[in-house]
Amino acid sequence: MRFMVLVKASEESEAGVMPSEKLLTEMGQYNEELVKAGVMLAGEGLPPTSKGVRVKFSGAQRIVTDGPFSETKELLAGYWLWQVNSKEEAIEWLKRAPFDGGTEVELRPVFEAEDFGPEFTPELREAEERLREQVAAR
Repeated sequence: MRFMVLVKASEESEAGVMPSEKLLTEMGQYNEELVKAGVMLAGEGLPPTSKGVRVKFSGAQRIVTDGPFSETKELLAGYWLWQVNSKEEAIEWLKRAPFDGGTEVELRPVFEAEDFGPEFTPELREAEERLREQVAAR
């Protein structure tokens, strides 16, 4: 099972305050454990929303809005993509993360091909697999 681990933004992360050397060291060690265990597939921190944009799709119209965005509790400061055997295993890994100070992290399963049912035809599955192979080859 794959899980997306979404690290919520804080007032500090949205203000562009960078993590301390201590937290960066602890996070590096934690990421190393995840990699050695074969859990971590990807993971990155994200700059504040002042560096980003949102694109709203309305029919043929595309509306681009520059950041920053409000509602800090709804914003992301980083993510991981993990491969684990169960939600319980993902939760156990997440409990070991070196966060404190009210950091909130959301854990969500990633859809797998079988989740889409018969609408995801063999032809669509084959096309998806070709795309994944192209991405992996980069």
